[in-house]
Amino acid sequence: MTSIAYGFWDGQMADQRTGNTSLPAGWPELEGFDFFNQGNPIRAFIGDRGFLVFDDSVCLIDAFRRQMEMAAQQSCGKCTPCRIGAPLIRDALASYGQARPGPLDLDGIIELARQMTDSSLCGLGRTAPVALLGALTHFRTDIEAEIAQARPLPEQHGMEYMTAPCIEACPSKINVPRYIDYIRDGKPSYSLGVILQKYPMAATCGRVCVRFCEMACRRALVDEAVGIKTLKRYVADHQQGANALRFTRDMISRPLPPDMRVAVVGAGPAGVSCAYHLLLHGYHVDILEALDEAGGMAAIGIPSYRLPKDVLHSETDIITSLGGRFLFGQAMGRDFGIDELFARGYRAVFLGLGCQEGTRMGVAGEDQATSGYETGISFLLQVHDHIAGTRKTELSGDVVVVGGGNVAMDCARSALRMGAERVHLVYRRTRADMPADPSEIAAAEEEGVIFHPLLNPTRVLLADGRVTGVELVAMRQTEVDAKGRRGVEPVAGSEQLMHCDTLIAAIGQTVQSGAMRPEDGVKLTRWGWVEINPFDLSTSRPGVFAGGDCAFGPSTLIHAMANGLQAARSINDWLQLGHTSFFPRTHMRALLHSRKLLAADFAEVPVKREYRVHHPELDPEVRRTMFEEVEATISDEEAYREAKRCLRCYRIYSVVTERPIPEGAELS
Repeated sequence: MTSIAYGFWDGQMADQRTGNTSLPAGWPELEGFDFFNQGNPIRAFIGDRGFLVFDDSVCLIDAFRRQMEMAAQQSCGKCTPCRIGAPLIRDALASYGQARPGPLDLDGIIELARQMTDSSLCGLGRTAPVALLGALTHFRTDIEAEIAQARPLPEQHGMEYMTAPCIEACPSKINVPRYIDYIRDGKPSYSLGVILQKYPMAATCGRVCVRFCEMACRRALVDEAVGIKTLKRYVADHQQGANALRFTRDMISRPLPPDMRVAVVGAGPAGVSCAYHLLLHGYHVDILEALDEAGGMAAIGIPSYRLPKDVLHSETDIITSLGGRFLFGQAMGRDFGIDELFARGYRAVFLGLGCQEGTRMGVAGEDQATSGYETGISFLLQVHDHIAGTRKTELSGDVVVVGGGNVAMDCARSALRMGAERVHLVYRRTRADMPADPSEIAAAEEEGVIFHPLLNPTRVLLADGRVTGVELVAMRQTEVDAKGRRGVEPVAGSEQLMHCDTLIAAIGQTVQSGAMRPEDGVKLTRWGWVEINPFDLSTSRPGVFAGGDCAFGPSTLIHAMANGLQAARSINDWLQLGHTSFFPRTHMRALLHSRKLLAADFAEVPVKREYRVHHPELDPEVRRTMFEEVEATISDEEAYREAKRCLRCYRIYSVVTERPIPEGAELS
């Protein structure tokens, strides 16, 4: 197990060089700090909460100089303590390795560092000197011993990494504070450029993202989280079209030879994202899609009152604008297999198949239902066709939707718009346990959906093959399960009947039957998903990669797009190098998450309470009658006001390693 020499963390010091091997309560687990990459030990780690030294020969002065160097580079310059303090401390530390006096002695460094932590306006300036102050307070003699040696600072290896809680929470690792800064600076086109570096579907994500970033936003500890998704939609809606294409064309690498062709299977968010990044790398990309339009579940599974189809298609069209091709009406397992794709000359394949087949409840009477029964996915496909005008569907009477996720909310809200008199939503757990976005739950209730928590279907009631109702049993909570939720169990003798004319089972999704065949040579999991290496998304067949729902099960649009970027990087490595690469930033993120190194609080900054800007939206009584978009884009003034609420909770983390950290080395 990794052992520590000395360090300072969360206000507590430890020094095992004195023979005391115990560590203070709350210190990070040391397991995982042994190697940064294969055979390259971590000698020291520095963060916003302190520092850990594993090799007593590490030069502290140089380690903190590098930390402050990055702080100086990344300072926004809007406040004096950080703008002036970081460079002065950096230069003072650097001077100890040179034959000239520095601008500050150690006492001066302490005073300036305290000014930074006490009066900087954002998290970067307030946290960057924390570890240095801990070292000068508790281990000053070690630093003075280094100074006394009067020799140049050693050239130490390692890396520095700047991030923020919202960045780490985002599957795509968008630099959220940076794109908010550009809005505040009146440069929304630059803000869009930050987003386009990660994925092409900014306006789509600005409408349907589940906002992991906002869940991590430290502003919520003051009043409300910053409206990050709202701001994303603002820049996407105001800067779409020519600006988006200009930014992406500027990012394109030199086109590769014509034989460098890649096949992407599935035109959903994962496939579009993968194709987008491969096109930027210069590859020739074809997307094979079973449907006659792009977007996957975003197109057929998200109703237009949340995501207008013209918005979605304007973003998927970026593929053809960059030189890619959509081949519609091409279903894997029916029209082609993996062997056929390689025979056509594709050098690599990405499987971005969605989960477009609904899961059944498995209760009595379900298989006999011939009319009035739908899975959530099949119903949303009917909604899609109804809005498109290709197949009209009218509902009447009572509708029961079973489920508690976003698909269930979409089904319930769509059923009202298609003529249902009443819509009941049945869920086996409590309302608080529903996995749907809380805003979607609230919107459904505002529109008149009737919620029935702690009820579970046991039998579908039929008459002449048509659904007439559903038998339900009451559920009660039990002990906390392995996922941290309270379990549930049926209450004996609590059966009750609920009449309905339509029953929609929105309880899950799976990959389309027959899409993957044994002859494809791609291993599947016991759930029928593609088995992948989570580090590079490679499958059991060389040259085939997979991501999105078919690899991880039904998930979110932002997760799918993140998989697309990850797969594109891996495919590029595999085709250019013959192996997938080690990405230092990815490993640093894994270290931060696995060791829980990100602080749960925020750097105290005097903040005036100012609650977030909300989208203007249609009245619930009006919107429940139509499929037009419910929310509108905020104004320029509102965007500026919301952007100013960001606390810029940047943090700098760095490691000192025994040898240089390789960029692009083989992933081991």
